[in-house]
Amino acid sequence: MASWMRDLRLYSSLLVLILGSCVAMPTRFQHAARAVCGYESCHNVDPTKLNVHLVAHTHDDVGWLKTLDQYYYGSRNDIQNAGVQYIIDSVVDSLVANPDRRFIYVETAFFWKWWVEQDEDMQQTVKDLVNEGRLEFIGGAWSMNDEAASHYYSTIDQFTWGLRKLNDTFGACGRPHIGWQIDPFGHSREMASLFAQMGYDGVLFARLDYQDKDNRLKTKTPEMIWEGSPNLGESADLFTSVLYNFYNAPGGFCFDILCNDQPFIDNVESPDYNVDQKVQDFVNFVKTQGSYYTSSNIILTMGGDFNYQDANTWFKNLDKLIKYVNAADSTLNVIYSTPSCYLKAVNDAGLTYTTKQDDFFPYASDPHSYWTGYFTSRPASKYFERLGNNFLQVAKQLEAMTLLGQVGDSSIDDLREAMGVMQHHDAITGTEKQHVAGDYARLQYRAMDEASVSVETALNQLMENPTTTPIEIHSCLLFNISECHVTERGGSQFLVTVYNPLSHSLDYSVRFPVPSGTYTVQDPTGAELPFQIIPLPDEVLALPERDSSIATHELAFRALSLPPLGFRSYYVVRVSDDFVEVEPSADTFIGDSLLQVTIDNVTGLVDSLTINGEEIALSQNFFYYDGYIGENDNADHRSSGAYIFRPISSVPQTIATSATWKIYKGHIVDEIHQTFSPWVSQVIRIYKQENHVEFSWLVGPIPIEDGVGKEVVNKFSTDLASDGLFYTDSNGREMLERKRDFRPTWTVDIAEPAAGNYYPVTSKILIRDTTKGQEFAVLNDRAQGGSSLNDGEVELMVHRRLLHDDAFGVGEALNEVAYDQGLVVRGRHYVIAGPTSGLSPSLAAQERELEQKKMLSPWMFFAVAGPSFEYWQSTFKMEFSGLTESLPQNVKIHTLEPWRDQTLLLRLEHILEQDDDPELSQPATVVYEDIFSTFTVTSSHETTLAANQWIEDLDRLVWKSDSAREPKEKQKMEKDPKYVTLTPMQIKTYVIDVAKR
Repeated sequence: MASWMRDLRLYSSLLVLILGSCVAMPTRFQHAARAVCGYESCHNVDPTKLNVHLVAHTHDDVGWLKTLDQYYYGSRNDIQNAGVQYIIDSVVDSLVANPDRRFIYVETAFFWKWWVEQDEDMQQTVKDLVNEGRLEFIGGAWSMNDEAASHYYSTIDQFTWGLRKLNDTFGACGRPHIGWQIDPFGHSREMASLFAQMGYDGVLFARLDYQDKDNRLKTKTPEMIWEGSPNLGESADLFTSVLYNFYNAPGGFCFDILCNDQPFIDNVESPDYNVDQKVQDFVNFVKTQGSYYTSSNIILTMGGDFNYQDANTWFKNLDKLIKYVNAADSTLNVIYSTPSCYLKAVNDAGLTYTTKQDDFFPYASDPHSYWTGYFTSRPASKYFERLGNNFLQVAKQLEAMTLLGQVGDSSIDDLREAMGVMQHHDAITGTEKQHVAGDYARLQYRAMDEASVSVETALNQLMENPTTTPIEIHSCLLFNISECHVTERGGSQFLVTVYNPLSHSLDYSVRFPVPSGTYTVQDPTGAELPFQIIPLPDEVLALPERDSSIATHELAFRALSLPPLGFRSYYVVRVSDDFVEVEPSADTFIGDSLLQVTIDNVTGLVDSLTINGEEIALSQNFFYYDGYIGENDNADHRSSGAYIFRPISSVPQTIATSATWKIYKGHIVDEIHQTFSPWVSQVIRIYKQENHVEFSWLVGPIPIEDGVGKEVVNKFSTDLASDGLFYTDSNGREMLERKRDFRPTWTVDIAEPAAGNYYPVTSKILIRDTTKGQEFAVLNDRAQGGSSLNDGEVELMVHRRLLHDDAFGVGEALNEVAYDQGLVVRGRHYVIAGPTSGLSPSLAAQERELEQKKMLSPWMFFAVAGPSFEYWQSTFKMEFSGLTESLPQNVKIHTLEPWRDQTLLLRLEHILEQDDDPELSQPATVVYEDIFSTFTVTSSHETTLAANQWIEDLDRLVWKSDSAREPKEKQKMEKDPKYVTLTPMQIKTYVIDVAKR
């Protein structure tokens, strides 16, 4: 690895860019055994009364106003009085004191931090509480993830990690039954689908659009059956309950040390005696709430943010509340409960519920507060998170194929945890304080650095390194600013090893920064490959954080047929300093007859897109919205901020009406270098043999000299008649139809025309013209907000710099600064377009394939090479495939990672929806016994999606609904088949026993 000085500077640059259990783990899951936990531990309900389920809980953000450690240890209370270690200490003591009490805990990241500090006696006490159902885990993921900016890959991973810790420690009684998403700012349909596939019986949440909530309460439909996937059918259905009073206690009944509500004063001799009044206030509240729900059960959340640091103050008063209310009103049954017990009581009532097929975006808390700004906030951090997931998947695959480390004893475990923290709804969202954002970056960078140890060991093993000295292998995490230490300063010879994490062979355009000069590139056979030298744009060379005056160009070549789950090494030599400067082309177009982009020779802006000889009128430019400035004293005066997007005008301003440009052409790639203004530039690329156009944008520092914050969008305008409709992905998976100024389940009144039509775009947004039979899609390299505010248009917000807080808690303006200026952000959009029918594979299937290539992009590793190519060729293995053959085109290995005791975790995924392609949307079968090159599968056992329960033990609650949907045919469950048939959008998860080949 590089020196500590280099690491320090690398980490600093990343900050700028992205501004064991003590109990032996079982070798197999414990099959569900009879226990007193879960539904069997619930207090009795009375169907003749209104049952009031008191849920004692704390909501503990894994970073927001304070860092993860500051929250856990209770430091920096000048920012916020919060210490999670004291919460868990105090709750355990209070539960032990009274067996009637119940408490739920949610964030495994905090719980595990506490657990490993406890002695055996305390651990046993907690196990007893869990086994008796008095302490129950709800949610159970590493963090309470966001549902807009989080990708399904990272969501599944962080649930798998958190639930594994609970499963290994507490067995079946530690397995959560209920999703608890009380604080994310809107809710995705894919999240409901994932909960169902992980075996959850339902989900409860607090935040939904204020108009939607009002309508649901009036119609008595705050509870529903959410149909999470039209592809998966009832297996993705999830009972969903909207909390009545957000996730706080009723007014007057917060008994925390952070609250000012009066406790129960039950001494009748006291002049402050208040039992009668408090009982009456409580009865009035619960009966009002009960009038909006259909069963004889209601849930009351008795807690809040970082409550229960002194749990006795809560429980002592809740004990009295239960005692006095039950004694005073015979129509009520107030009990200690949990979300699981509440849902079980509701399920037992056997009622029929309405259904929902869309999602809960966008979320508005009032007419002028649409929480759609956070879809884009801190765009560099969102990119770094996506990069971290890419590396984590590579690291897990390499460890699995070399059978290196088991979970709990691996250098990639910290990265699993850091990525879990990054999914938190105040992390990936960009809604945390600046010093917390810096700490998230620190955690992820250090974890990626630590994981590189396993990666280096695995690659040395796969390269069959015969020497005792390992090859020092480096990742270049600063590619986003075109900087790489090895290719610039590592000497005249270096090795580029390109690892393909996809399950299919892949053609890939390799690209990295180099000094000017003459080069040769050789593949493992010794054949010299054609390459191209491309000058870096002036705007990239001028980046203040870029410590790279040496690299002025980038070298590109095509790596053809990269092996699946494998690598190929290329030997690169800088032959001499001699260099013939690349001259710009006089043309006004790039590409060829199959795919071409033309610019206007006067304005320098994009003029048209030609696909297979058919021209689509296309213009593309950058615009900005002025952020609204208010005093935040009421909803009408709300400022645009980290959470909400509120522009002064719904029509954005043009940054420039023309751009200067240069065009560079070659046999690998054609490029248009455009400069729109001193703070906005772009490179448009078409790689040969590719079916898409890459728009690589560079935005910042956003000017604020006029005292107004700005929100920058990249807008594509076509001649497609989209009729008010557009489509966005849900967490990188299934697509949802959107319609301007419309909500499927209620009549909406939108006071903010732009913000109220913005949706999360995790991977793709598209429009269609059904008359012309054409489609135009834009894919992104990180989560962003996007919309189609006018027919034929697609816009994506790429950067935000605001000077005022929106008063939703973070207490800071979203004004990221680095090197004494506003943050500069670099990113990519990928445009793919064409006819909606007549192609094979279909355009939708091509889009899915491109999504996979960008989400799990080949990872490049670099090593200083010497003394000659012949030495490397004769000494090391320069090519490796982890699969004996590519999988079917519509199937991929979603997960391959170490599990335990010579077992691996394997997920297989069908990547298409049922209507994407006439052929590829059909079921696909994979025989996986002998597809791996380094091991054979000796046995396998299917699990739920999060791998914490055997599939045959899954027994979800059954709900009645008014659904008119045709039921899906259930697949036969096979025991240890070593093959799998996948239907569209299906993911199947297995623990596999393996034997090394």
